[in-house]
Amino acid sequence: MSNWRDNIRLVEPYVPGEQPDFPDMVKLNTNENPYPPSPKVFKAIKDFDADTLKLYPDPSLHLLVDAIAKNYGIEDNQVFTGIGSDDVLAIAFMTFFNSKKPILFPDITYSFYSVWAKLFKIPYKSPELDKDFMIKAKDYYSDNGGIVIANPNAPTGISQSEDFLIDIIEHNRDVIVIIDEAYVDFCGKSALHLTKRYDNVLVVQTCSKSRSLAGMRIGYAMGNPELIKAMDDVRLSFNSYPMTRLSIAVGKAAMEDADYYKETTKKIIETREWTKKELKRLGFTFGDSETNFIFAVHSSFKAEYIFRKLKEKHIFVRHFNSPRIDNYLRISIGTQEQMQYFITELEKILMK
Repeated sequence: MSNWRDNIRLVEPYVPGEQPDFPDMVKLNTNENPYPPSPKVFKAIKDFDADTLKLYPDPSLHLLVDAIAKNYGIEDNQVFTGIGSDDVLAIAFMTFFNSKKPILFPDITYSFYSVWAKLFKIPYKSPELDKDFMIKAKDYYSDNGGIVIANPNAPTGISQSEDFLIDIIEHNRDVIVIIDEAYVDFCGKSALHLTKRYDNVLVVQTCSKSRSLAGMRIGYAMGNPELIKAMDDVRLSFNSYPMTRLSIAVGKAAMEDADYYKETTKKIIETREWTKKELKRLGFTFGDSETNFIFAVHSSFKAEYIFRKLKEKHIFVRHFNSPRIDNYLRISIGTQEQMQYFITELEKILMK
């Protein structure tokens, strides 16, 4: 008998949101931005010299790193870039979580955290959020190997205060505290400035949400130079060319058009607040989302039923078949027109 199967690493993978392809669909299930990228991005693509694709990209990603640093008012050696924030976070897990103590992150949060922990054989514990889906600070005072907090959290959409984050950091000065800010531009409360005060804090962001570049896969981390160098050393140990030349050019262009993205983000926030009012009118309850999605439960109808009925109309939202949240729907915010159509069709389902 062959025993080669004994050496296969078996994991339960992360399950991404469905990617349907219908011409009439309203896609509200993967928190993508409904607005196009900056005109500067379109120009960067148009002006891109495809002949350069025969050459490897710059392994330092200098042009992109410099644009990110200038955008946030920090130094180049405080920026790490990767293939989406998933890649950045995975490298951070490999780099910083190597003790035998468990790392800590909430039981209801970005589900990739537990996948990476299992994949990299990192022990972990997931303290339960309270009944209102808030993190309980005291759960993060115990001895541990590191902390990961998504702020605002996903899929709940709830944001913790700066004072809360400082409390967590102060109780964990001997480990790395990662603050995952994939949705921070929709609440405007970044913890980036805390990296100047605390050398053990790493802030991770992405171009996939507020910058309309989910299809380009551009993520980045910001922290003190020692953290960034450690991540670079790990990354260069298995992938010396982590991003394409086109991605670098597009990411740079996006970083150089802050005004455009402030305007589209403002539109999404306004539509989100309108959608909240409409969902409340239709019998939904939810936490105070500060993201580009709403995590809602209906008073009378099961989430799975609503999910299926919407899907029949080619309206896609996200349903998680997981403990504590299996009766919730995560509804991404589209354009105002898309959300008006969504509410109209949703009302028809609930009125039957």
